[in-house]
Amino acid sequence: MGMLEGKTLLITGVLTDASIAFHTAKFAQQEGATVILSSFGRQAKLTQLASKRLPQLAPVVELDVTNPEHLAGLEAAVREHADHLDAVVHSIGFAPQSVMGGTFLQGEWADVATALEISAYSLKSLAVAARPLLAPGSSVVGLTFDGRYAWPVYDWMGVAKAAFEATSRYLARDLGADGIRVNLVSAGPIKTTAARSIPGFEQMESNWADRAPLGWDSQDAEPAARAVVALCSDWFPATTGEMVHVDGGFHAMGQ
Repeated sequence: MGMLEGKTLLITGVLTDASIAFHTAKFAQQEGATVILSSFGRQAKLTQLASKRLPQLAPVVELDVTNPEHLAGLEAAVREHADHLDAVVHSIGFAPQSVMGGTFLQGEWADVATALEISAYSLKSLAVAARPLLAPGSSVVGLTFDGRYAWPVYDWMGVAKAAFEATSRYLARDLGADGIRVNLVSAGPIKTTAARSIPGFEQMESNWADRAPLGWDSQDAEPAARAVVALCSDWFPATTGEMVHVDGGFHAMGQ
């Protein structure tokens, strides 16, 4: 029996089969879970195509995490496919290119605000929208890129990730009374669609494999996805407010 047998997961951010979210959905199904995906607008077609590459076809519900109507309707949309959720996976991030790529000092508030709303505040929005569906023992898991450091070219997206990580800790505090765990996986650099949109991404990943004690393959999203699946399971019943590094050990090494 798989570690997610009988559980239902809502997974955001599945656009291509190269993403961590896609591999999370794949492994979740292999471990016995029912998976529901979310998407919206023109991206929905990509999500539907990606769903066809999963072991089992997953339904796609409409959700733009910046749209109050979509958030208010999430419970009803999910209930068309399942009566509850055991886990929600947040794999959402966006920042205009004007606030990345070495332009930190030139960042304008309107673009920074977009990055913060979509990449950080949305964790709270999604958790609150899904809360009526989450029973005690359920889990919210988000994906981050270690926001404790000032990375080359990451700029305001790095600030957004730091805010994202702080948001997860406050959610862990406030949802703990409901028995809902909130944890993050901090993955090393993966060549996903989102990564390719970062100007100068190669500067962030260029020496990662050399410095990580276990090495690192920026083409392989599976290790991070496996960690997400584990955190969605019952194997971490007393763990919340945590950030699990899946980066080959890079985070523990000095300069």
